[in-house]
Amino acid sequence: MGALQVLFIGGTGMISSACAAEALARGAEVTAVTRGQGHKRPVPDGVELLQADARDRVAFEAALGDRSFDVVANFIGYTPDHVQADVDLFGPGGRAPVRQYIFISTTSVYQRPVVQLPILESTPRSNRAWPYPSDKIDCELLLEEAHRRTGFPVTIVRPCHTYDNGVVPVHGGWTVVDRMRRDKPVAVHGDGTSLWVLTHRSDFARGFGGLLYNVHAIGDSVHITSDEVLTWDQIYGELGRAAGVEPRLVHRSSEQIAQQVPAWGPSLVSDFAHSLIFDNSKIKRFVPGFVATHLFSSEAREIIAFHDAHPELCRVDPELDAALDRLVS
Repeated sequence: MGALQVLFIGGTGMISSACAAEALARGAEVTAVTRGQGHKRPVPDGVELLQADARDRVAFEAALGDRSFDVVANFIGYTPDHVQADVDLFGPGGRAPVRQYIFISTTSVYQRPVVQLPILESTPRSNRAWPYPSDKIDCELLLEEAHRRTGFPVTIVRPCHTYDNGVVPVHGGWTVVDRMRRDKPVAVHGDGTSLWVLTHRSDFARGFGGLLYNVHAIGDSVHITSDEVLTWDQIYGELGRAAGVEPRLVHRSSEQIAQQVPAWGPSLVSDFAHSLIFDNSKIKRFVPGFVATHLFSSEAREIIAFHDAHPELCRVDPELDAALDRLVS
């Protein structure tokens, strides 16, 4: 049997590029379909790039040609029509049937507020408060029905707030770090003690790599997150200290913050405001030896150092800065 043939729909994003590198390291031959409009992250050497818009199915299928794949991983499926097209193409009876289809969903699908912690894969999916998790729920339901009806070989994978050194993983991004360095107060939602999980993309990729044509995961769902649990005060505090300051944190309700910065409202009120702890037993059963090894205390220093070395990333939004001034005044 030759190398596993893997197709990434999307492959230049923060998560997908790390997963592509992991798949290559495991001996797979990787092809990625992208629109070719600038890469968010470097594409690993050895990945075959095909240029096409996955939303244009004629162009997409033309780019694939007569290639066949063992595994397809969709990192940019956001609505049911996106994944239905994949079911038609890659499912039993389709033009290019596969042995496994991996759908990248999100832990935001789980109910908010969560009535029992830690969160399991069996925790109800009922976060309909904003379109992103609601549409992902509908995608999952469609794929599960295809599996029951035709045996479509789906594996649903749910990441949680994944980051790397190119991302400041708080609302406001670098504008918040800039405020810290100018000794300006930074608003933290609630009382700063709600719990959250940040997962480094390399940790997620290791779990993902172990799922490639993993027969135990077909027809199932699994989340891949860090076991490190942090308060939001700790997250902001680590970023500030990595930036060389002790940040001044001011606590405001999620609703107050959403009034001043409406763009943050849906994700903040319906997601970030709630405490999250995940049980990762399932991914550890599927992928023996998996463990997330990146701690945010050290990664925060990497984030700040990387941004300081790349000034083009250190963008400050003056309108947001003014809104935060009003919020903390």
